[in-house]
Amino acid sequence: MIDYADLSARIAALTHGETDEIALMATLACELHHADERFDWTGFYRVVAPELLKIGPYQGGHGCLVIPFSRGVCGAAARTRQTQLVPDVEAFAGHIACSSSTRSEIVVPVIGRAGRLIGVLDIDSDRPDAFTAADQAALERMMQDVFGDL
Repeated sequence: MIDYADLSARIAALTHGETDEIALMATLACELHHADERFDWTGFYRVVAPELLKIGPYQGGHGCLVIPFSRGVCGAAARTRQTQLVPDVEAFAGHIACSSSTRSEIVVPVIGRAGRLIGVLDIDSDRPDAFTAADQAALERMMQDVFGDL
């Protein structure tokens, strides 16, 4: 299981002083993806227009290029600004199958200064029910720590 305290310390050291959102996303996608074998696809979707996400830095196979806020797990996280913890993607109404191997997913909104929605962190697993409330809490804290002042 992932040691979030160690991972958070490593990410803090790697990102200290950096303010470029894309550089931060690329660093986090890499560090997170290689930190846990449950993570099959790890990346960010960026807000690029009202109600529209586009793929950002990621690790893993191909991702969807564009996701409207009205569709899928990523869209739901962006629209509601609430983490989406999905134990079975087949049971999520409107799930977008960017990869046929995805079985479960967690999507965390990335919110900057003054409540600005920057994008979402999307982590997919090829295992059903791969993510826990502990993952959710740690990832939400991590996104706040890295992006909260941007």
